[in-house]
Amino acid sequence: MGRMSVISVGAAPGMILILCLLVVQALTITSTAAAADPDFLTLSIGGIDVNDNETAVEFRMEYRSNRTYLFLKPMVGLLGNSQGGIYGYGGVNLDIYLGNSWVVMPNFAIGGYRRGTAKDLGSVIEFRSGIEVAYRFGNKARLGIAISHISNASISDNNPGTESIVLSYSIPLGGTP
Repeated sequence: MGRMSVISVGAAPGMILILCLLVVQALTITSTAAAADPDFLTLSIGGIDVNDNETAVEFRMEYRSNRTYLFLKPMVGLLGNSQGGIYGYGGVNLDIYLGNSWVVMPNFAIGGYRRGTAKDLGSVIEFRSGIEVAYRFGNKARLGIAISHISNASISDNNPGTESIVLSYSIPLGGTP
């Protein structure tokens, strides 16, 4: 395997522990902030493949539902980059409220990838995991920084993976529920 496979495998237990702790916290803390949040249209811009010399500009648009299924919220999105790569995905996120103004959102998705002239990720099927930290304004809009990793989870012999760092703005849709 390449360099990224070794790093990803070594970091996995720590990430799993952090995500488990965040889930436990989310399940044990009730928040009026959570009940008041609407659906969101999230627009993001930043860099993709920031971990090597193939860095490109990333644009992302997501719809984040306020519906909850076993404490998880569905999302769908489309990511494009300045090298013609496109990734359409669907997944889940978890909003963890730190008071009324801060939200931490781990997320996971699966989707389809078309390379364009961007990095060869080894498969059409790709998985994305990430986390976002956002400030929540009085009108429910959010401004955050998100990091994510996309890879095919070794379903292909070629699995270089890629990392993104983006600035995200979440626009509340339709008022509060």
